[in-house]
Amino acid sequence: MSGPAAGTAVAATTTDVVCLGESMVTFLPSQPGRLADVPSFGRGIGGAESNVACALAAAGHRAAWVGRVGADGFGDHLVETIASYGVDTSAVRRDPVRPTGIYFRTATDRGTDTHEVAYYRAGSAASAMSPANVPYEELFAGRVLHLSGITAALSGDCLALLRELTAARPGRPLVSFDVNHRPHLWRGGDADASVLLELARRSDLVFVGEDEAEEAWGIVGAEAIRAAVPEPAVLVVKRGSAGATVFASGLRPGPRSSIAGGAECAPDTRSTEGGGAECAAGARSSSAGGAEDAEAASPDTVTHVPALHVDVVAAVGAGDAFAAGFLSATLRGLPVRDRARHGHLMAAAVLTVPGDLTEPPARDHADRLVALDDDAWGRLRLGPGWTAADRASEEVRTP
Repeated sequence: MSGPAAGTAVAATTTDVVCLGESMVTFLPSQPGRLADVPSFGRGIGGAESNVACALAAAGHRAAWVGRVGADGFGDHLVETIASYGVDTSAVRRDPVRPTGIYFRTATDRGTDTHEVAYYRAGSAASAMSPANVPYEELFAGRVLHLSGITAALSGDCLALLRELTAARPGRPLVSFDVNHRPHLWRGGDADASVLLELARRSDLVFVGEDEAEEAWGIVGAEAIRAAVPEPAVLVVKRGSAGATVFASGLRPGPRSSIAGGAECAPDTRSTEGGGAECAAGARSSSAGGAEDAEAASPDTVTHVPALHVDVVAAVGAGDAFAAGFLSATLRGLPVRDRARHGHLMAAAVLTVPGDLTEPPARDHADRLVALDDDAWGRLRLGPGWTAADRASEEVRTP
């Protein structure tokens, strides 16, 4: 039987965030240049959802990664490396037939014409994930279930799984969904990227880049994206160097409802321009999650949070890090502006190192930076090694 039984009770949660998706062994070039010219590669790991899990665990949260890897050495390396960050990998399944996916990439920015990625993931163990073979008890054991559009593109079974996990039902945790549009993954498949819009509308907290919304859906601008994705309690539109715009809906006065197993928010009484006073992901919630009674929802609070000035080493993994920072602050019940600022700081930590993962700034360090006034935030410039600085003032200089 596929999917969890309707009305299945979920045990008291001991995990903050469960992330489901494919992780792969990645080979990073020893020097810049075409893949054809790079003489050697270093081994790492890469995967949007496992990146989020690792970043959250490194930030002190209880995170789990659920995936499917081959019964091979690369699968061993993935599970061991992800677990070394403090992530619970006990629900990862091994496929006795299909291999663990791998990929090679160049050192250049993904957004440039010279960037190359060679994936060897067709027929991978992760592409065989389906509603019939994932551990629903573990998936629904967290306060938040984090998903990505990458999984939906891997196979028809993976798409069916995401549709199952985003379906409204009692006991569903808060569903966080990062659109993560990867055009090459949708070429030649039975579905197209329009299904990402469907999945986003079934989720509670959504991350989407302004550029990928235009490419995948033909929608231009943050307001137009919100009009197309009205159901989530929180929509985060990432706008590159322009920052992020967060749309957060609220409830009319009355008892706060919550999603079973969802992230609970501490009361917030701050009322500044960038603050917001909504529970990031429970505002439009019920026992089923997802889109709720429009009569109950109040107009959005719209918060724009500028990006930081960053001396970029490699523009890879920043979107996953932003999601982790935003989720971390959401779990702590911080106001909307601070959630986005924590997202920017997590992204800056990854942007200033060569790989997809790095040690995040200490929480008190990040909190001091997040608390800066708008002028000081605008002057902040972060470069390699900034996360190790002892005091926020050491990084502040006029760009």
